Amino acid sequence: MTAESSKKGSNSPTSAHAQSGGLLRSGVIVSSMTLLSRILGFVRDQVLAIFFGAGAITDVFLVAWKIPNFLRKLFAEGAFAQGFIPVFTEYKEKRTRQELLNLASHVSGALSVVLLIVSTLGVMLAPFLVMLFAPGFARSGDQFELATTMLRITFPYLFFVSLLAYSGSILNTFGHFAIPSLTPVLLNVCMIFAAIWLAPLFEQPIVALAWGVLLAGLTQIAFQLPFLARIGLMPKPALGLTSWRHPGVKRILKLMGPVIFGSSVAQINILLDTVIASFLITGSLSWLYYSDRLMQFPLGILGVAMATVILPRLSARFTTKAEADFRNTLEWALKITLLVGMPAAFGLLVLASPLIATLFEYGQFTEADTRMTSFSLMAYALGVPAFILTKVMLPAFFSRHDTRTPVRIGIIALLSNMLYNIALVVPMVLAGFIAPHMGLALASTLSAWQQTWMLYRKLKTQGIYHASSDFQGFARRMLPALLVMTAVMLGLLVIWSPGSAWSSMQFIGRVGALLAIIAAAVSAYAATLWFSGLRPRDLISE
Repeated sequence: MTAESSKKGSNSPTSAHAQSGGLLRSGVIVSSMTLLSRILGFVRDQVLAIFFGAGAITDVFLVAWKIPNFLRKLFAEGAFAQGFIPVFTEYKEKRTRQELLNLASHVSGALSVVLLIVSTLGVMLAPFLVMLFAPGFARSGDQFELATTMLRITFPYLFFVSLLAYSGSILNTFGHFAIPSLTPVLLNVCMIFAAIWLAPLFEQPIVALAWGVLLAGLTQIAFQLPFLARIGLMPKPALGLTSWRHPGVKRILKLMGPVIFGSSVAQINILLDTVIASFLITGSLSWLYYSDRLMQFPLGILGVAMATVILPRLSARFTTKAEADFRNTLEWALKITLLVGMPAAFGLLVLASPLIATLFEYGQFTEADTRMTSFSLMAYALGVPAFILTKVMLPAFFSRHDTRTPVRIGIIALLSNMLYNIALVVPMVLAGFIAPHMGLALASTLSAWQQTWMLYRKLKTQGIYHASSDFQGFARRMLPALLVMTAVMLGLLVIWSPGSAWSSMQFIGRVGALLAIIAAAVSAYAATLWFSGLRPRDLISE
C-alpha cells in the first residue's frame, strides 16, 4: 500500500459514495428499514398478546426483557454510539487507514472485555436485579422466581447487542445505513418463532420467549459481520491493558460517561415507571408496554432515524469547521421531525382505542385491556414530539464533543420525572382512579418536554442554533394542517365509534375502518400543507 493510498479513510470509495447521497436519501433508507422492523414488531406483539395476554406472567417476561434491553439502549445505542461515532469520524476524516483500523481493534477489545464481565455479573446477580427493578414481584414468590430464571437467560443478550451497536456505528459512519436499520427484524423473527413453535415445548411456555431473545442476539451479530468484512473493518479485538491506554479509546470513554445520562433519560424514566408499576394492579406493566410500543413507532421511524443519519454528518461538519452547514443540517432535521412527529402525536391521541383494538385485542387480550392501554397511550402521545425532538437535538451536542451539557439537563429531567411520578400516581391511587398507570406515562411526557425546552435554550444561548424565520414560518403553516387533520379523524370516528362498537368488529372491519381514517387524515394534512405553500423542495437538504 502506498503512502497516498493509506491516507484518510474518507478517501475511500465507500465514503465518497456516502457523501454524494444527501441526508434525505439516507433518512428515507433508515426510516424504511426501521418501518419494516416496526411492522414486524407489531406482528410480534400481536402474537404475544394473543398467546399470553396482559396478565401476571406477561408482566414477568416484560421485566426480564426490559432490564437488558434498557441497558442496551442506555449504554450501547446511547452512550457508546454517541461517544464512538464522533471520535471514529475524526479518525476517518483526518487519520490514515491504518490508524483507523488500529482504533477499531482497540475499541472492540476493550468493549468485549467489559461486556463479558457485565453479562457474567448480570446472570449471577439476577435476583438482586429483579428486586431492584420490580420490587413489587416480591409479594409473589412464583413471579419473583420466574423473573429471576428468565433474566438469567435474557441478560447475555446485552453482550451480543452491544457488539451489534459497535458494528452498526462503523457501518453508519461509512454511509451504510440500511443493514444496521434492517438488523432488528431478526429479533422480531426469533421472538415470533419462540412464541409459536418453542413455547409448547416448555413446562412454562413463556420461558421460550427468553430463549428467543438470546437467539436473536446471536443471529443479529452474525448477520452484520460479513458487511464489516466487506469494508475491511472486521473486528480483530486487541485484548489486554493496551486497549485502555489507546488515546482514541480514552477519548471515547471520556465522552461516554456523561452521555449515559444525557442520551437516554427517556429510557431511565420508563424503567422507573416499571418499578412503580410493579406495585400497581396486575396488568399495569403490560398496558404500559403495549402503549409504549405504539409510542415508540414514530420515535423509531423518525427520531432514531434522524439521529442516526445526522450524527456522522454533524461530526464531519464540526471537524471541518463548517458552522453554517452544521446549523442547516440541524434545522433540516428539526423540520422533518415536526412535519411527521406532530401529526403522529395527534393521530395516537385521537385514535388510541381503535389502534390498540385493531392491533392487539384478540385471544387473551381483552376489551378491558384495550381500554386500560388506551389511557397510557393517550398520555404518551402528548409527549411524542418532545421525545423525537430530544433525539434530534442531542447529536448537536455530541458531535461537538460536548457531553456535559446534555448530562446536566438529563439529570434535571430525570429528577423531575421522579417528582412527577409521585405527584401524579399517588393522588390517582388514593382517589381510586381506575388507571393510575396513566400517571406514569404523563410524568414521562412532562419530563420529555422539560428536557426538550432546556436543550433548545442551551443551543440558543451557546450560539449553536436558533430557529430561523424560515423555520418559524414552516411551523406556523403546520398548525392549520394539524387542525384540519384532527377534525377529519374526529368526524370519521363518529361513523366508526371507538369502544365496544369498535371491539365488536371483525379483524377485516377494524383494519379497513382504521386505514380509511388514517388515509383520509393524511390526505387532509398533506392537502392543507400544499395549499399553505409547502413544497417537496422545501424538505430537501443539500
